[in-house]
Amino acid sequence: MLKYILKRIGLSIVILVGVSMIIYFLIRLMPVDFIQDKINAINQGGATVDEETVKTMYEMYGLGDNSFRGILEGYFNWLGQLAQGNLGRSFKTNEPVADVIVSHMGVSFAVSLIATIIEFMIAIPLGITAATHQYSLRDYIVTIFVMVGISLPSFYFGQVLKDLFAYKLGWFPSQGLVNAGGSATGIALLPEYFMHMFLPILTVVILSIGGRMRMTRTNMLEVMNSDYIRTARAKGLGEHKVIYKHAFRNTLIPIVTTLAGLLPSLFSGAIITEQVFGLPGIGNVALELMNCGDIPFIMGYNMFLAMLSVIGVLLSDLMYAVVDPRVKLD
Repeated sequence: MLKYILKRIGLSIVILVGVSMIIYFLIRLMPVDFIQDKINAINQGGATVDEETVKTMYEMYGLGDNSFRGILEGYFNWLGQLAQGNLGRSFKTNEPVADVIVSHMGVSFAVSLIATIIEFMIAIPLGITAATHQYSLRDYIVTIFVMVGISLPSFYFGQVLKDLFAYKLGWFPSQGLVNAGGSATGIALLPEYFMHMFLPILTVVILSIGGRMRMTRTNMLEVMNSDYIRTARAKGLGEHKVIYKHAFRNTLIPIVTTLAGLLPSLFSGAIITEQVFGLPGIGNVALELMNCGDIPFIMGYNMFLAMLSVIGVLLSDLMYAVVDPRVKLD
């Protein structure tokens, strides 16, 4: 297994280098120009910016030479800094990109982690019971949940929940992470965090639970029709043992495949949901900085997600050997 892991790590490095090239060249070609936006803002304030100052600003941010050679040199300079763990400095906030990510990542991670745990706890049992009682009332109820989860857009459903529970009933706050003007600190903030994060978590759970239930149901139906399941029943094994020890374990294999995308999703933030509820998560911040053309942040943030994706794929491959003893990692 060690040889397999080392080989995959080497392949992951090659993949990340390729991803870094794609990210850098695409970002350098994007139509949004942060420097020009900054100059326009200065001009609107009544001041004027001479050409020499404009040139100096472009060179200061490493954007002075837009020729192919200049972009290539800029890429290798950025790659060298990246190899040292330096993701660059944000244009907008003038902070290291790594600090911006870390300072806003906690909110997104908490929402995503709690929502994912609840989603798995609800979706997998419901998917199993729908498959084992095909075409029954509970199967139709699960199907309705599936259709709701995969059909409703997050910005619409989040706004519906906010309008009902925040504005009309007044049970939960509508925006932010803490109460405006509140004086609570430390552990006393936990109740405020819970009240502010309840609706965003509920939104993410309901909208993501449908796909997980559908996948579990489909895989269980396929496994339940296998020959070895019929053999297990013919030997007199109890239905509970047949379902959860034999059938469900093989159903885990496709579910494990989704773990590859789970890790980056925990840290990327739910951009639209965070926008609806005004959460200061990394998704909300990323959207704001992307709209203003913050090149260092966009490149650093996307490389951060690419690294998490590679790690997620590696962990997913390793988990195959855990859920299926027939898989040998050589």
